[in-house]
Amino acid sequence: MSADAVSALQYQYTTGDNSGKVPVEHLDYKYIEECKDVKYLEKILRVLRSGDEGIYPHLINFCESHLEKLDPRSRALRKTNPVATAASLSRDEWSQIVDELKIWQEETQKTETSLKQHSMFDDEVNKNIPPVRGSNFSVPISQTLLPKEKRNSSKHTLPRDYREWDKFDVEKECERIDRNVTEKDPHVIMNNGQPKIKTKVDASLLTQQEKLLLANREKDKGNEAFRANDYEEAIAYYSRSLSIIPTVAAFNNRAQAEIHLKHWHSAMRDCQRVLELEPGNVKALLRRATVYHHMGNFQMATEDLRIVLMEEPQNAAATQLLSKTEKKIKECQPEQRKGKKILIQEVEEEDDNSYDERKSEQTACPVEPSQPVGGEESSAAPAERGDMGNAQKKPHGRGDGGPHSEHNNSHHGHWRGKGGNSDKYKVTQEKVTNGTSKRGSTASVQADQSSSGKGTSVGGNTGETVNLDAPCGALPPPLSRLKNEGNLLFKNGQFADALEKYSQAIQGYTDSGLDSPEDLCVLYSNRAACYLKDGNSQECIQDCTRALELQPFSLKPLLRRAMAYESLERYRKAYVDYKTVLQIDISVQAAHDSVNRITRLLIEQDGTEWREKLPEIPLVPLSAQQHRREEPPSAEVLQARAEKAARDAERRAEIHFTALKQEGNDFVKKGQYQDALGKYTECLKIKPDECAIYTNRALCYLKLERFTEAKQDCDAALKMEPTNKKAFYRRALANKGLKDYLACSTDLQEVLQQDPNVQEAEKELEEVTVLLRQSLANAKASPAKNRKTVPITEVEGDEETPAVPSSESSRRGADISINLQPANAYEFGQALNAARCCGNTGACADLLASTAPEMLPQLLSTQLDGHTISFIMQGLDTHLEKDPNLVYQHLNHLHTADRFSVVLMLLEKDERRHMTQLFEHLSAVESAEFTKNDVQNLANKYI
Repeated sequence: MSADAVSALQYQYTTGDNSGKVPVEHLDYKYIEECKDVKYLEKILRVLRSGDEGIYPHLINFCESHLEKLDPRSRALRKTNPVATAASLSRDEWSQIVDELKIWQEETQKTETSLKQHSMFDDEVNKNIPPVRGSNFSVPISQTLLPKEKRNSSKHTLPRDYREWDKFDVEKECERIDRNVTEKDPHVIMNNGQPKIKTKVDASLLTQQEKLLLANREKDKGNEAFRANDYEEAIAYYSRSLSIIPTVAAFNNRAQAEIHLKHWHSAMRDCQRVLELEPGNVKALLRRATVYHHMGNFQMATEDLRIVLMEEPQNAAATQLLSKTEKKIKECQPEQRKGKKILIQEVEEEDDNSYDERKSEQTACPVEPSQPVGGEESSAAPAERGDMGNAQKKPHGRGDGGPHSEHNNSHHGHWRGKGGNSDKYKVTQEKVTNGTSKRGSTASVQADQSSSGKGTSVGGNTGETVNLDAPCGALPPPLSRLKNEGNLLFKNGQFADALEKYSQAIQGYTDSGLDSPEDLCVLYSNRAACYLKDGNSQECIQDCTRALELQPFSLKPLLRRAMAYESLERYRKAYVDYKTVLQIDISVQAAHDSVNRITRLLIEQDGTEWREKLPEIPLVPLSAQQHRREEPPSAEVLQARAEKAARDAERRAEIHFTALKQEGNDFVKKGQYQDALGKYTECLKIKPDECAIYTNRALCYLKLERFTEAKQDCDAALKMEPTNKKAFYRRALANKGLKDYLACSTDLQEVLQQDPNVQEAEKELEEVTVLLRQSLANAKASPAKNRKTVPITEVEGDEETPAVPSSESSRRGADISINLQPANAYEFGQALNAARCCGNTGACADLLASTAPEMLPQLLSTQLDGHTISFIMQGLDTHLEKDPNLVYQHLNHLHTADRFSVVLMLLEKDERRHMTQLFEHLSAVESAEFTKNDVQNLANKYI
């Protein structure tokens, strides 16, 4: 068959034969050999392998070999290996496979049996499966308990004549038909309520692996609920996961869900648990900062956010929240100057130590010693309390939540010695709701803080040390520690933990049989504050009542009980307590506001006769009325004011400095260098140690061609930052303006050594090198003036010595005393200059012999020039015969001195000749410490 016939047949197949079958004529050696179509050859090969046209092993092999030549990677060439059987394996291999399969089968059966016996989902089988979240699920009629509706058996007869047809209402009949059609459809009962999900799972019978699996499943369900914005269900599933195995991820996720529901204290507890399990967890810190921000504790939020940004500087959420928090802090500052403050004191038996961290002034000084109460130091900014049964209105004493001091009188609750003005208290109102009321509102006062009489600091935001073992009144050390721990926890916003500490202290007090009603009153008052913070108004009332039984007319228990009454909408009792508080201290603004608010509510409730329905308001004795006396502030208050004033002054100075610097930079950009100079000078008056200001002002001096002042500013900058590149470069420009080309060249080399890519420095160095050579050439061309040598000697004592003529001193130069034991670079330079002035190379050799070679570069750092190097070479040449090893060591260190390379370029011919002679003499000396090759390598660095 010819090639044309093959191509014709192939064309006929590809174009005309649509059946896809391979003609029998193509199953031929010659056709296959001449066929170049790879796909068609693959089809031929499949037909041959199928055996439909017969079995031709040689033809199959021939087709495979031809196809492999055309396309070695063809899929048709791939051959599947037969399934391995016992016949294809050795007896040992097959027996090993069989044994492993049997072992696997037995283990699987055991695992299945154990899972059936202890199913991890037994508790799920016996309860209703929760509905599909996010959609209303339907209940079939067969499962409903509702009775079937009775069909309407009434039949409507059709009209019989035209008059009845006129009365026929077509629209009503259509509505009836539509209604019947609707009623015939199967009823669907929509159940909008979802069964409550249990938050705990009994996993006591499960293995650790099963617990881990089940905990992860519950957490995944919570994640799914969270993504669907069903935060309550997410919290339930996270709680189930935590009841099985507590994990960091579950705590973190539950905290986030609680934040969305505004359950701030629950979210705070979860964040604290995460940080206990994994200190430094970024997510927990960020979420705790969010809680602090919403609770008004902006300072603590700022600290957490700074830690987060140290770990993750690119965290956008932390950066955004930090900016909001700092803005809130700034907004609170002006209010702090104009606002009022709550200041309540309890007079106790310890020395007063009042912590005044407020933004406005307050006066506090008790007559009798008292003890500060640590729990009062937490922020009292308004906070949303979405997770509480009773949410209170929060008074904010100041934006930063500074601490208060309370003093209980130890003599039957009488108040004395605490003066205050009408600006002492301030309260902000927020709408609150408890389980039974919608109008209740109150003001919260911080917990009593009690610490040692010496004033142990518990400043959470100030970084001071906390002394938890400080004595507290008559309490024994264990109870004092419990109380101090409770105060610290309250200050940090951990109210539930603080409540537990106070409860332990009260129980310990009862068990120990102590007789100190003042201390027990403070403990009850502190625990009442915790109850009030957590929204448990009923327990708060009970504790306040106990405290008032121990210490009648104590201000804080009265105020807290009034708040609790108000939150429970017991307005008459709240009114009585608020009025009693005002009898004790008329300047409590929170009580004034609450009385006005409750008065309006009682008028609405009882009408004009509301006063007749009030309980009797007790009369407060004059001795307990705090506002009757005013005393000067204590030393602690004055110190706190001074510290606050210093911080404010520093902050204002920083703001003023930043503004002046920015103004100076703007003037420089505009080319107004004289104005910029004034701004930078004012900046240095505020911060004289700011290196950047010196370099900026030096730039202005350079632009104004005041090179001396520019050099002085660069020197000052280099004293503060010895490696400041800008200072070196601008000092080089100043030296160039002063025509000190050698110093300019040195500074430019320093710049290039720090950063070789500074092109400006390279260009300046080339230009300065040319100017330096020109100046040296001009100096040689001009006639040299005869210089007189004026020797300078140090004279001990106060006696004056007559001046010696220069000619005589030059003749007696050899007799001048030279200090051969210099203590510093200055004395070394003086001794070297004295020896050079009189041309005494021997003295120079003795001076170098007494100097350590490694110290020579440092001693010459300020004295290095061409004449000095030449004189040192002559001195070393003189000393060569005595100690050639010392000469080699000096030469080995001398070339490392600063400015050596620059000075080396400026040597004259005679000076270079002295250097060459020294190395020739040194190479001729035989020594065990160096060879001629070493001397030659060293000479290459000099010549």
